[in-house]
Amino acid sequence: MIYELRQYTLRPGQRDTLIELFEREFVESQEVVGIRLVGIFRDLADSDRFVWVRGFADMESRRQALSDFYYGPVWKAFSKEANATMIDSDDVLLLRPIVEFPVTRPPGGEVVTVHIGPLPAPSVPHDVLAALETIQVENTFPALPVREGEELYVWFRRGDHPGATLRLAPTERSFLR
Repeated sequence: MIYELRQYTLRPGQRDTLIELFEREFVESQEVVGIRLVGIFRDLADSDRFVWVRGFADMESRRQALSDFYYGPVWKAFSKEANATMIDSDDVLLLRPIVEFPVTRPPGGEVVTVHIGPLPAPSVPHDVLAALETIQVENTFPALPVREGEELYVWFRRGDHPGATLRLAPTERSFLR
């Protein structure tokens, strides 16, 4: 699997508008083209940040799924509305799993913390939901930029943990909630 960790900076006061639109229009429309939506989150430290994670079988599947979605009818119908909420949507890491995200919904919680740091990673904690690392590959869908040249680890954990880079609250439709 290949994952994208996407962090969006939004116009002030627009996060709930985007989340409502996203959960109403963009969950099933991405899943139907083969995208796995792992997490949809509110950043607890920044009311104008929206964070989400999606997965693909491989880079070629990513290219095809993103083409199908972004050139398809749902994105065409709602892209202006979605883009009007955003200042920046280019903070994206391409990741591969070391410890894969669960395939069944894990027990719920109010907070998911994300630790991001330089490779090599310290020992992976026993309680991670997933442990990932950046990959250096050609972006197969260049219409959506990704951060390049960084060698990082990314851990997702349930609950508050010291040193977390992100403290996230899962939305109603988030698989990780």
